[in-house]
Amino acid sequence: MNGKSTIVRHSLREIRDLRERGKDRTSANAPEAASLGAEFWKSARVVMPNGKTSIHLRLDSDVVEWFKARGKGHLTRMNAVLRAYVEAQKHCA
Repeated sequence: MNGKSTIVRHSLREIRDLRERGKDRTSANAPEAASLGAEFWKSARVVMPNGKTSIHLRLDSDVVEWFKARGKGHLTRMNAVLRAYVEAQKHCA
């Protein structure tokens, strides 16, 4: 990992501006925090993601190039594809 954080922080004003310009990456079906109600927030908890494991992995060049061609975050997308496969296999077992 390059040591750079991928976490981006925005003020509420910046988020509203991003939404107005169509640049907000929040899922369209994500609930508004205010609409969740007090009961939700009473039982809400922070869940930290599982840690990552660094490995050496040999992949077909065309596969890597396909992911890279889609821009920044190609390793994250590769991980997401593998995660989706693992989750699908869990439901098949």
